[in-house]
Amino acid sequence: MKKTLLQGNKALAESAIISGCRFYAGYPITPQNEIPEYLSTRMNKIGGIFIQAESELSAINMLYGASACGIRAMTTSSSPGISLMQEGISFLAAAELPSVIVNIQRGGPGLGNISASQGDYFQSVKGGGHGDYKLLVYSPYTVQEMWDLTAIAFDRAEKYRIPAMILADAIIGQMTEPIIMRKPPKSTPYQKEYSFQVKRKDKWFPIIIKTLRTAEGELSNFNLNLHTKYKEIQNNEVLYETLFINDAELIVVAFGISARIASSAITKLRSKGHKVGLLRPITLFPFPSNIIHQLACKGVRFITIELNMGQMFEDVKLAINGKSELSFYGKPSGSLFAPKELEEVLLKHLI
Repeated sequence: MKKTLLQGNKALAESAIISGCRFYAGYPITPQNEIPEYLSTRMNKIGGIFIQAESELSAINMLYGASACGIRAMTTSSSPGISLMQEGISFLAAAELPSVIVNIQRGGPGLGNISASQGDYFQSVKGGGHGDYKLLVYSPYTVQEMWDLTAIAFDRAEKYRIPAMILADAIIGQMTEPIIMRKPPKSTPYQKEYSFQVKRKDKWFPIIIKTLRTAEGELSNFNLNLHTKYKEIQNNEVLYETLFINDAELIVVAFGISARIASSAITKLRSKGHKVGLLRPITLFPFPSNIIHQLACKGVRFITIELNMGQMFEDVKLAINGKSELSFYGKPSGSLFAPKELEEVLLKHLI
């Protein structure tokens, strides 16, 4: 199959176009700037809409408006920009408006720098904004997954009427690799009941889109329905990948660039006869808790490896639920692992 050499950010942008995205609003911030730069010309050629908003706050609210019109819409930013969007993301969740939000993470807190980081796990997986809501969160591992997961994110966002987030990092966004430009999954023809008007039997009917619910019991019932939907997502949409776990005595749990570096160390250790494996969550919500719990019940030990000081660690600990041992190795924003370093760390935990 023919492969094309693409940068991660540009692969994501083109995949969004192929997946039917026809509205983009965003504001420049490194290391995601290649996405709006690419879309600023590409959208014009296909009759879509590109807006460089005056701020991230404006961009997320423009996304709300575009989605309310039934248009597949996307915004992208990087860590502090995503922080500014949190109120709008909460409103999207409350209005059950599908959309795709991309965070190409940079170091923090504050402006930090543009080095690799996974410090936004809590912000993405635990809600980030006000209220009791969830996002679908996908974590790419390669440029190929920047392409593939973007297509899945658009499809699932519309299926479940939920904002979906691509949580990548600076290295995945900036690296260039050969990929197969696959066609997006064939979408189920969902009735766009979230649009401000819907056509039935040649007549248009208005739809009220709101996030304020003041009638007696209205908000409580709405939130219960939301969490029924989140439960359905947890049952049906978990994605993960494993490597060498069948006989592993120690399993690394890592996502994104950390998993990529860890896989090199694990492959090297395996060649020397060490029984270590990898479990890589692809969806951070829904999290692959069941498979982790099943392995823990067999006595397998775990270690999480993250470019933060222990955020995903908490979800792995909950999944293990005291059935096995769990360790952590991480580095704060501004740092990066070397495969040799991780080999040494894993060897100590194998003894």
